[in-house]
Amino acid sequence: MEPTPERAPTSEVSWLSFPGGVFSVDSLGHTVRYRACDGDTGRVADPDMRVAAGVASGEVTVGGTSYRYRVPLVGRAEGSLQVIRRHHQPTDLTGVVVTSPQPPTDPAAGARLFPLSGQLARVVADASLNPAGVTVRDLSGRYGDQQIAVNGALRPKAASVIKLWILVELLRRVDCGQVSLDDGVLVTPADVVGGTGQLQFETFPQVVTLHRLAQYLIKYSDNVAANVLITYLGGFAPVNALIDSMNQRSTILARRMLDSAAAQRGEENYTSPDDVVSLLGAVWDGEILTPASRDLMIGFMREQTLNTKIPAALPPGVPVAHKTGDLPDASHDVGYYLIPGSETAVAFLTAGPMDTGDETVRRMARTVYDFLVTGVDGAYEE
Repeated sequence: MEPTPERAPTSEVSWLSFPGGVFSVDSLGHTVRYRACDGDTGRVADPDMRVAAGVASGEVTVGGTSYRYRVPLVGRAEGSLQVIRRHHQPTDLTGVVVTSPQPPTDPAAGARLFPLSGQLARVVADASLNPAGVTVRDLSGRYGDQQIAVNGALRPKAASVIKLWILVELLRRVDCGQVSLDDGVLVTPADVVGGTGQLQFETFPQVVTLHRLAQYLIKYSDNVAANVLITYLGGFAPVNALIDSMNQRSTILARRMLDSAAAQRGEENYTSPDDVVSLLGAVWDGEILTPASRDLMIGFMREQTLNTKIPAALPPGVPVAHKTGDLPDASHDVGYYLIPGSETAVAFLTAGPMDTGDETVRRMARTVYDFLVTGVDGAYEE
């Protein structure tokens, strides 16, 4: 008698990815959210939601439009959504279901990644001055798309890592045809702040294209570009709507860059390693952006000029695409190892003093690299 295959674990929250949008489900809170190119319902209660056999189903009506859904609570499954508008034929949408973490595609191959957890746990334990968290997801299939984490729910200040969500919300609108990266935005002297970036050294007022703002946002971690884009997108709410639609509960955009008064009021940006890899994985898999926007975003991350952490920890020439975050009490680096055949999403986050946090990030980064290139199923040839 053959053994019964293990059922994939269910999640309390999942979201359906379909072209141009997402449909988010919280089976514990009995809420849903439709967010797509044609609108956003906000978070809507569905007290009659049915949850059975690992599937959430139901129907809600918002503004005269009904959303009839059947969304598994298991990642990589297929879900369906029917959008019913007055005087229109129903629109049937299907797509992949996303959870955090996504289940591995090959549990046996995924098990080969587990020893890395122990190695990273030792690095984290040694970082006595810096609470640290790390999440790693295989993107290549070499380890069955397995995700591992050590303190993946750690929630430090996000610092400039929050800029990734600002960029994704902008590129989502590009994908929807709502804006073009060739469009210009008037930047005034009042928009200029210090810290990282290049725009602060230019003369204003001037019109800056969305493409340059997006590129500088990542390449130079430009704080002026970040604040201008927050205003352009409509403030914090749209970025937080993006975060909510992907069920990334530890992440929030609550203040602009270099807004010390807001920080003193307790208005702060936060994230976690798990949420960062949730975003990076969704971008990589084409679940939140089109392939063209995904490639543009990763291209900007490859141009990153602040290279004292992940790249400094690796041998010269190892391909990476990444985004740093720095505050006096936080040091992060997140992104992609682009080693052919071993592509991997990583998030290294720390709290505590920045200098020792930098070193902790470098140690975690090197630990992952060494594992990837000397793993049990073969080594990467440099």
